[in-house]
Amino acid sequence: MKRYLTFIVFSIVLLSCTKDSVRNNNPYLPSYRFSSSVINLNLPLYNQLNFPGNAITYSEIGVGVLNKIFIINTGSNYLAFDAACPNQELSGCSSMNLVGIKAICPCDDAEYSLFSGQAPGMQYPMLQYRVEVLSPESIRVYN
Repeated sequence: MKRYLTFIVFSIVLLSCTKDSVRNNNPYLPSYRFSSSVINLNLPLYNQLNFPGNAITYSEIGVGVLNKIFIINTGSNYLAFDAACPNQELSGCSSMNLVGIKAICPCDDAEYSLFSGQAPGMQYPMLQYRVEVLSPESIRVYN
């Protein structure tokens, strides 16, 4: 009986554990570990993130594949995506441009939604990062 109980407890503990890592199955984009600086939403550069449906381009050396990410306030949370085209090998045209709530890849003109990271007909979605809300005025993006 004791072995049976030990087996059940061990199984529950083992199955409840999850890896705290982003799964990147995209062959075009490498996974880099990083943590952005604290993003102060009261600063004019990032103030747009205080309003649902607004997105910004955030640039910092060492953040993301091309040192540039997109962050959007969805109304219920913040989402962050890499600005590198997910369906292209890294090249001169790999850096996407933010247009409203879409990211456009100049290599193939694919339009990715910042609410889902998906583009119609494309194999790979945008590489998503975690966003930690530190306070009502500040967030941090990390992988």
